[in-house]
Amino acid sequence: MTPRTTVDGEVRTAQPESAKRGADLLHDPLLNKGTAFSREERLRLGLLGLLPPAVSTAEAQAERVLRNVRKRPEDLDRYVDLLSLLDRNETLFYKVVTEHIEELLPIIYTPTVGKGCQLYAHLFRRSRGLFITRQEKGMIRDVLRNWPRRDVRVIVVTDGERILGLGDLGASGMGIPVGKLSLYTACGGVPPWQTLPVTLDVGTNNQALLDDPLYLGVREKRITGKEYDELVAEFVDAAQEVFPKALVQFEDFANHNAFRLLHEYRDKVCCFNDDIQGTASVTLAGLYSAGRITGRRLSEEVILFHGAGEAAIGIADLVVSAMMADGSTKKEAMSRCWFMDSKALVESARKDLQEHKRPYAHKHKPVGDLLSAVKELKPTALIGVSGKAAQFTEDIVRAMATLNDRPIVFALSNPTSNSECTAEQAYRWSSGRAIFASGSPFAPVDFEGRRFVPGQGNNAYIFPGVGMGAIASGATRITDEMFFEAARALAARVSSAELERGCLYPPLTQLREVSAHIAAAAAQVAYQRGLATEPRTKNLLARIRGLQYKPEYPSYA
Repeated sequence: MTPRTTVDGEVRTAQPESAKRGADLLHDPLLNKGTAFSREERLRLGLLGLLPPAVSTAEAQAERVLRNVRKRPEDLDRYVDLLSLLDRNETLFYKVVTEHIEELLPIIYTPTVGKGCQLYAHLFRRSRGLFITRQEKGMIRDVLRNWPRRDVRVIVVTDGERILGLGDLGASGMGIPVGKLSLYTACGGVPPWQTLPVTLDVGTNNQALLDDPLYLGVREKRITGKEYDELVAEFVDAAQEVFPKALVQFEDFANHNAFRLLHEYRDKVCCFNDDIQGTASVTLAGLYSAGRITGRRLSEEVILFHGAGEAAIGIADLVVSAMMADGSTKKEAMSRCWFMDSKALVESARKDLQEHKRPYAHKHKPVGDLLSAVKELKPTALIGVSGKAAQFTEDIVRAMATLNDRPIVFALSNPTSNSECTAEQAYRWSSGRAIFASGSPFAPVDFEGRRFVPGQGNNAYIFPGVGMGAIASGATRITDEMFFEAARALAARVSSAELERGCLYPPLTQLREVSAHIAAAAAQVAYQRGLATEPRTKNLLARIRGLQYKPEYPSYA
């Protein structure tokens, strides 16, 4: 009575714990087919009478889901509907999402997931993932062993302190690991039974949550220092022991923890930080695509970052590596990256700089505002990663357009309400000359007889493929080179026609194929650098395509 799947022509068992019957089978979202169980299966599996008599096709079920979702008046309602589907029938959820990814990606992830996290306790239906608190110290291995599936390959973990641009949401940040892992499956093809969302609930400093009688997390201020570090260390060690083949993705940790945790563990375990490295990779891909429009090499760009947190520094570090590969020295490459933080230009005379900003503190007179910095530094690219809305004013965009025939303007802050400017503003204020990308989606813009299709610099282009590449190769580490090559692979998938429309990324409808190419690029690095543990195949791309999960109902033979 075990569902099976076919990979590379080999029939494999999907999950070991699948010999369920009756109501137990219907209540397991990985195994449930709902009304798609055939008459014979209902007789054999003790389902007779537990379902309406009509047998539906998966296509009919998907149509029913879409009709109901589209009738909902608000995106948050659609988000709740889709999460409810995920809780009862994962195969159908992924069928609907993968076949309508362009429509539903903004619903299941950014920007709607942000609102879902803010209201997590009020929308709570069913627990997904694992919650670990300070009370579990010394017992984290036991907590991880409570997870019902052993073959976990990807863990997304957050401590909820910096959820998107929304700040400290504590345990309510669990929506992010759940959402990220749904994209690992929908976009990258990682089987859903190989994923595990984790929240380290170390408290929250958000007083509104602490005062909310419905809040579901630990009602205490955040632990810090040695106690925090010991809890994270125990989790990382336990994850390696219980799930030895798992990649750990750190997600939405605050700056003061994100950099140092990445530095601590990146050379010890298979891990990465998507906010630092994934954002960097998708942005670098956008710059590569922009270079095809401007005719400039990456090493010729002068980049001004508005924001100097983990995303900004991560982008700059990867850009520097890419410029060095383009022939620049490290000093030359770093000198072409400038930062404005919340106070002023990051420059060498400042005494208040955090450690991660100091390598980019170049010699320059003080500059107190972004418009003045644009006029002083004459950047070719302006990248917004501030988390603050409406920072790219009309004067600033016009100044960029005065300095550059084709100014690069990336407004990457999420969710949409935090974007530094809208697509329509960027095109209108630059007289249609801006090369624009954003972190959240914007609709096409009609301006002076031309239709622009703004590109979304969504990390979903990168991390699912990198994760699948790690699985396919059995990578023991995730390196910056993998993200460098992922950016190249992504940019290579952008057609000339898409660039002509102003889009720096391939259509979201191509995400699974794009992810396969990125996975092959990441796996190739693992093999070249001696980091792979899986046997190498002649056609790596074909192997990865074969490994990708397909949302098809199993046959209970």
